[in-house]
Amino acid sequence: MELDDSTVNDLVALGLSRYEARVYLTLVRREAYTAAEVARAAGVPRQRVYDVLDALVRRQLAVQRPGRVATFSAVPPDSALARLMALQRESMDRLDHVSAALAAALAPIWSDGRTHTDPLDYIEVLREPKAIAERFASIQRQAAHELLTFCKPPFVAPAANSEGIKAVRRLRRAGGTARAVYTHDALSDTEVLENVRRFGEAGEDSRFAPTLPLKLVIADAAQVLCDMPDPVAGSAATTALYIEHPALAICLKLAFQTVWDQAEAIPHSPDRH
Repeated sequence: MELDDSTVNDLVALGLSRYEARVYLTLVRREAYTAAEVARAAGVPRQRVYDVLDALVRRQLAVQRPGRVATFSAVPPDSALARLMALQRESMDRLDHVSAALAAALAPIWSDGRTHTDPLDYIEVLREPKAIAERFASIQRQAAHELLTFCKPPFVAPAANSEGIKAVRRLRRAGGTARAVYTHDALSDTEVLENVRRFGEAGEDSRFAPTLPLKLVIADAAQVLCDMPDPVAGSAATTALYIEHPALAICLKLAFQTVWDQAEAIPHSPDRH
């Protein structure tokens, strides 16, 4: 029986990736499946199904039963949906904290700008994707101690960001820190996952969160680059702000840490048979 796309979409809206939704909906159809069986029934690549099953078990949406060949069963739908709603509420609580931190950080800057003779001497407004990508690359090159990033689509920098990888490698050789949080959407995007892997090999630490409030880069607790999506045009029209303001950067670093602490480590793909 084909999986109902509308039900898959509903589960995605509740925080699952599309593969996770397909696997869970397959698991509920009978008592237990092996990994190979559920991969075939759900239409999920065999090399990905282990990570998907691990994620469902970790979220308490499925149970693994040991044996000569491990099998997996779905938890009852009412329990699973209650768990997903609880995770969504936790995510919203985190975003509330981030939003409050942003408001507290931006309010004094806005107030100061009302009387400042040149309010843009430490704020640069960028509207062209090329200019945003160039500023992002510049921040990566200049980072001397720490580079923190919220990564979510659409991406203005190319996936094969060789300059960014060089910057991370240089930063880590100098004893610095490079951390990035990606949205769960990346788990089903082969190109983005490959990019995460390459940055990881260069020394970047990565985690995944269900949602992120905005795209954000913080360098050395001093420089900030963030997007400001047009509330009317949506993602079709984005303005980015580049701000050199240590007080704002430190406050946003605290917000980044809050999301980082709640995010999940990048899943691995061990060779299992």
